[in-house]
Amino acid sequence: MRELAYKIGLRLSQIGFVRGAVDEKADLSAFDHKPTVRIVLGVSMIGFSYLMCWPAISALGGISIYFKKPWIAAFGGPILYGLSHLCFLGGMALSGAKYARLFLRWLARVGVERLLSCGIDAKESTRPIGRETLEVASDANRALPPAER
Repeated sequence: MRELAYKIGLRLSQIGFVRGAVDEKADLSAFDHKPTVRIVLGVSMIGFSYLMCWPAISALGGISIYFKKPWIAAFGGPILYGLSHLCFLGGMALSGAKYARLFLRWLARVGVERLLSCGIDAKESTRPIGRETLEVASDANRALPPAER
């Protein structure tokens, strides 16, 4: 499982957006001043959209299995997913492109660093992941045969 997570991290680290976020050590420092209610509401809606979608769809699947009515999940799942997407878009609109991009860059950096740390031994884990680690990881991924990537 750790190897799979590491390989996913290698793939994601090749995307320009993610590589830029890691290189620039994207953080949430722009939130150092007191954000407006609109920004807080927008970022909260973005977070809520992630939290509401998959647990709600899973619960809907469980309900449809319990009542033996697959149409509940077949129709309710896409509807819930659509509502979650609207909640995400509303959050993006409220918080503005600057804060939404800042939050997503930070999230990309933290996520890829965690995935790449799955391939690092415990002895090496104290070294921060940066551009050099991504380059070595990317080179190691290119050295793999296509079947193992």
